[in-house]
Amino acid sequence: MAAMTLLSTESLSRHFGGLRAVDDVAFTLTEGEVRAIIGPNGAGKTTLVSLICGRVMPSAGKIVFEGTDISALPAHRRVGLGIAYTFQITSIFANLSVYDNVALAVQTGMRRGGASLFFLNEATLIARVEEALEKVGLDDRRDMQAANLSYGHQRLLEVAMGLALRPKLLILDEPTQGLSDAEIAGFCDLTRAIAKDATVLLIEHNMDVVMDLAERITVMNNGAILSEGTPAEIRDDERVQRAYLGT
Repeated sequence: MAAMTLLSTESLSRHFGGLRAVDDVAFTLTEGEVRAIIGPNGAGKTTLVSLICGRVMPSAGKIVFEGTDISALPAHRRVGLGIAYTFQITSIFANLSVYDNVALAVQTGMRRGGASLFFLNEATLIARVEEALEKVGLDDRRDMQAANLSYGHQRLLEVAMGLALRPKLLILDEPTQGLSDAEIAGFCDLTRAIAKDATVLLIEHNMDVVMDLAERITVMNNGAILSEGTPAEIRDDERVQRAYLGT
């Protein structure tokens, strides 16, 4: 069976005055894949994913998600369609418990997506929250105040908040930044588990993580796509070596 396209962009651009942060980008994500976006600082990575999730509107071009043009939709409508951008669209409420943070994310996500909470009864809400907390390994900390979590566990809480929305596309922006080696290993295992149910798109500077997790890698430079391919192809690409990886 041929792989299905989940998301694509056509001639996607975002200019800030004279700065072409994203310039005429054609990008395609296949359903179920783990894709990494890499590149030097200022390459346009965060602007591209911000365009995809609706935090930034395009200057030109089109974004298509599951066959529907979503280019003009605000971020909250895209959440309702199944696009979750963790560490950006979510935020931890320090004074609430771990459990309440995830429950609030579910309720807020449904409201903003235009869904009625009437169809989400208490038992379903509890099941969603508990499932998300179990996936990220925070079920034993459900009653802790979020402010008392370690930095690594706060990151995992944000992932749980995204997962509880049952996304079709989960975007992770620098997810391993500040994590210990043990926490990074745990995150990689978690990402593989998430990929069984959702497409994962991550911006990441840790090349060991990228090469370990990604099925395909997109390399950006100066607002444009420089190269795309498997980890082996990207590692051997001379253009990528000169622009980013080093020779």
